[in-house]
Amino acid sequence: MKLLAFPQLSLPPPKSAFNPTPISPARRRSYPLKNPSVYPSSYSRQMAATATGESAASSSSPAAIRLEPIEATPESFREFGQVIEALPDGDEFGPRDAQLDISRGIPRFYIMNLEDRPIKFSAIAHHASVTQCLGSIGGHVWYLGVARPSLVDPGETGVENAAKSRWGHSYVPPAVDGVRVFKVSGPKFLKLDRGTWHAGPMFLEKTMDFYNLELSNTNVVDHTTHDFLKKNNAVFVFDE
Repeated sequence: MKLLAFPQLSLPPPKSAFNPTPISPARRRSYPLKNPSVYPSSYSRQMAATATGESAASSSSPAAIRLEPIEATPESFREFGQVIEALPDGDEFGPRDAQLDISRGIPRFYIMNLEDRPIKFSAIAHHASVTQCLGSIGGHVWYLGVARPSLVDPGETGVENAAKSRWGHSYVPPAVDGVRVFKVSGPKFLKLDRGTWHAGPMFLEKTMDFYNLELSNTNVVDHTTHDFLKKNNAVFVFDE
């Protein structure tokens, strides 16, 4: 895909907080997975598909939406999760620690090697049953596309535009104008709330190593994707 050929649209730099369609706290809960069909998968394969959008494009040329990266801080990332920074040794557990929900399965903490992750994406994914932590080994610069969680409470009906995941839960698809890109640099990591839409990690280097905390089967039975190229005829690009 030659993005330079696409008509360019620009989104204004976000304020400290934005106001998409409100999602009630009840909608942010996750739900038990129902009879998932297990298939071979890996984080690397899933994220590569998310970054490039494995689907046929619309017959018309997609719009290349240019985003301005936002420096990830505890304040700027609050709508999507947490930015966890270094604390003095001996500090007790508190609100600056990662507030995890890994109770719905076997936690998996591992290091993954990623290659060739250009700073563009056309699809985005969420996990309904677990928080996720991502950080680069060595504190190198990387980027993550995100949109706010939009899970729908299983007992709630009549939610406008609600869709059903193959894994049993319902959600409202993310809006094009609700997507942001964050820049992460230095010794910190991101904790994504359950249901936070995300695309990446992306980076300028040829290869990078990341540590990842999720569940042992997250990318097998809890990986819901929204394809902006197919559904909205849009791709997202950004510059350093």
